[in-house]
Amino acid sequence: MSSPLRPSALIVEDDILIALDLEATMDKLGFEVCGLAPSAREARALAMSNEPDVVLMDVYLDGCRDGIEAGRWLREVCEVPIVFVTAFGDRETLDRIHEQVPGAPVLQKPVYRERLAEAVSQINVGQERVAR
Repeated sequence: MSSPLRPSALIVEDDILIALDLEATMDKLGFEVCGLAPSAREARALAMSNEPDVVLMDVYLDGCRDGIEAGRWLREVCEVPIVFVTAFGDRETLDRIHEQVPGAPVLQKPVYRERLAEAVSQINVGQERVAR
């Protein structure tokens, strides 16, 4: 659980080096990382138990686009904002993201701190949780 002063983030990424880099970046942005999940299944379990304020979601997990469906599920069931992080910027992938998770920011890898900070600020992370 995050403190009201420090919002929490769940990172869903199957490449451990990228996950650790995102964790360090989110820490520098003032977030407590409540978990690193390498799969959609683990992401759902961690989100249900930790109630993150934002999820950074890789699109391709285990060789398929599981991240898009997992992001949709997490937003609908856990009511958590999703920021997609992907190396794939093709029209089909972007259209699928925008169709299944409308309004979710999409960042291209490599993710730079300024771009991540901007994406997170656009979704007002932590405001709803702090008010609860």
